Amino acid sequence: MEFYKGKRVLITGHTGFKGSWMCRVLLDMGADVTGYALDPPTEPSLFELCALHKQMRSVTGDIRDLDHLNKTVMTLQPEIVIHMAAQPIVRTSYRDPVYTYETNVMGTVNILEAVRRCPSVRSVINVTTDKVYENKEWPWGYRENDELNGFDPYSNSKSCSELVTSSYRNSFFGGNAEDDRRVAVSTCRAGNVIGGGDFAKDRIVPDCFRAVSEGKEIYVRNPSSVRPYQHVLEPVMAYLLVAMRQYEDAGLIGSYNIGPDDTDCRTTAEMVDIFCSKWNAAASEDRHLNKATWSGKPDNGPHEAGLLKLDCSKIKAALGWKPEWDLEKALEKTVEWHAAYLGKEDVSDIMSRQISEYLNSDQESGRL
Repeated sequence: MEFYKGKRVLITGHTGFKGSWMCRVLLDMGADVTGYALDPPTEPSLFELCALHKQMRSVTGDIRDLDHLNKTVMTLQPEIVIHMAAQPIVRTSYRDPVYTYETNVMGTVNILEAVRRCPSVRSVINVTTDKVYENKEWPWGYRENDELNGFDPYSNSKSCSELVTSSYRNSFFGGNAEDDRRVAVSTCRAGNVIGGGDFAKDRIVPDCFRAVSEGKEIYVRNPSSVRPYQHVLEPVMAYLLVAMRQYEDAGLIGSYNIGPDDTDCRTTAEMVDIFCSKWNAAASEDRHLNKATWSGKPDNGPHEAGLLKLDCSKIKAALGWKPEWDLEKALEKTVEWHAAYLGKEDVSDIMSRQISEYLNSDQESGRL
């Protein structure tokens, strides 16, 4: 982890759930971190709970504003850019598809254009999603060379973001044309991320947390849907690994799936059962916590995929990455964080402790 000490890193979308975890990890590693994003998208927000704005540069800006973004990048002269800014909610994309495409497609164009103009950048990660593939509901995992064609506006906009990235990489960052320079650019496809501090609407674990904190039953709209659930530290550490390795060896550029092993591709019902078990175990030790129960309750909402898996063989073979925490551990850590939050504990300290625990498990497995 010495690689990131002192490195100038720009994160777009840093005020979101996953972006806040990314900032916390990089700060703990000693990186020089700057974020560019709109105000936090939820109330409460993990970014504000951890007072991250006091520990890093935080620039308020819209990824759709190329002029402001370009000026910010040129002023900062980052070495590494991790693009996480997005409209990330499927149901929101049905309500506001134009904003979703503007943010997720033109936002990608804008950050890559800003990178093209900035001579200091050497490594770029564009964070997309596991939903970029044309989902044929087959039982095996999608590979990076499978067809891109997300169904809903969110998923499809991320498929477009993948194509934009490929075009910029081929056209401007390959070092082939006279005005090209070599910049290592990759996309990372992860989804169904869980962890402490996610307060978004229309996401299953935040919905579970809201229900139990209010003493209500958890309602699950699609209990039989299968998803590759993983703790937020899995993709965050994978993004940092790809960014580091391609910084050192541009031959590693490309697209990478990041997901759990097949044993942790579970139905929503199975995931919620584990959540309730973990939560009720915590509630038995803390009388201030409500017990958790759930039931299925379809809400006749828009289309959502029934089955989705990723084949992560590429990143395992090329970079030696593998998931460290299974679903049981991921939910245990998620419950730990939210119980601490309700108990008014220092959640930033909880995050740093969980990061340290994750890294220790990584070292014990021989990966670091």
